[in-house]
Amino acid sequence: MEMLYAGRFLNLVREGRWEYCERVRRTSAAMIFTLTDRREIVLVEEFRPAISRQSICFPAGLIGDEGDEDAETAARRELMEETGFEAKKMLLLYEGPSSPGITSEYLSFFLAVGLHRVGDGGGVQGERITVHCLSFDRADAWLARQRASGKAVDPRIYAGLYEISKYLGANIA
Repeated sequence: MEMLYAGRFLNLVREGRWEYCERVRRTSAAMIFTLTDRREIVLVEEFRPAISRQSICFPAGLIGDEGDEDAETAARRELMEETGFEAKKMLLLYEGPSSPGITSEYLSFFLAVGLHRVGDGGGVQGERITVHCLSFDRADAWLARQRASGKAVDPRIYAGLYEISKYLGANIA
């Protein structure tokens, strides 16, 4: 492996003819699909410089930001920091590479249920996160309006909506 660029948070490396990005200290992140007892989902919105516009997604963040923490601990921390919600139950759904053609990062996907608000959310250390609580049943229409207004909607939201619909259909609370 050849180091092409070493940054504070990301490195650009080459293996053979393949170039990709890797995180300097963290290699994994968690994304949290959210569901309140009132059948609402909780999404976050934040300006992302890499795409030069507002982006909407489920709460997510790095595993290990607070030292030696496991994926569930990180997911609970990120949920609280970004949204101000805690979850009665946090279920690990699956893990896998986030974008294997460009990065070595792995994602752990959780379903957080029984959410209750305990804070304002909004992020930490200068993050400017807007929290959106919306009816699960109206999510598609709301997301379409957000796309039409020029905001980027993370396609993993639709994986989350699928998992939530399975959860609601299975009624395994």
